[in-house]
Amino acid sequence: MARTHNNGADHALHTGPYPSGLSRYWTYGASGSGSCGFLETSFLPGRRFASPADFNTQLGDWLPVANARTVRAVRDRPADLLAADHAAMVELPPVAPQVGLTARVRLGRDYYVRVDGCDYSVDPRVIGRFVEITAVATELVVRCDGRVVARHARCWARHSVITDPDHQVTAAQMRRALAAQRHPEPQRQAHAPGTAAPAAPVRRHADGHVVALRPLPDYDALFGVNFDVGDVTPDPAPAVIPDTAVTSEEASN
Repeated sequence: MARTHNNGADHALHTGPYPSGLSRYWTYGASGSGSCGFLETSFLPGRRFASPADFNTQLGDWLPVANARTVRAVRDRPADLLAADHAAMVELPPVAPQVGLTARVRLGRDYYVRVDGCDYSVDPRVIGRFVEITAVATELVVRCDGRVVARHARCWARHSVITDPDHQVTAAQMRRALAAQRHPEPQRQAHAPGTAAPAAPVRRHADGHVVALRPLPDYDALFGVNFDVGDVTPDPAPAVIPDTAVTSEEASN
């Protein structure tokens, strides 16, 4: 079924110079090119499909039976109308129409893209850059500046995560490199007695300026806390309570 579209130039590529190619049409029977509604009402109800290949297998088994039935709307069998339908068809368009799903997104820090509820890994080296996603029935390809950065078999299960082991290895290497850059290990070089130990590495921000490390007593002074032992006032000794209890004989006297 063809539908009109606001972008006439795009349709002209796919339909040729004939305006009639933009009109909406409908044909009855499984052999017609506008048979989506026929399949929806006659083929799909009550069926389950394990994969696109299973769908095509069941459809191939069903089509000979369906095309041999007489359709009430055209009062004939689709198999008998196939020759006339084929003779009325126009030539193929000069440019093949685009098929599948396409998207352009910025790759997030988790280096995954989501298509139809499934997450697919992408080369983490292009995190933060725009990538183009193309998904067809059997494959999903992700490109960045024309270069393929991910290729996966299309998954039709829901809420699945598909990860390329190479992407995992690359991500682990990038995390280790970032950790080493943020927290460099102190130099562990032996020095002669009496000489100063090598200076600890200076921590810097991403823009290069030094990270200020304040001494802890500054925070004690800020909150008015003093942990010096000499300034701590000892708790007073507990008062001694004299024993004033009397026996029952003394009380009776």
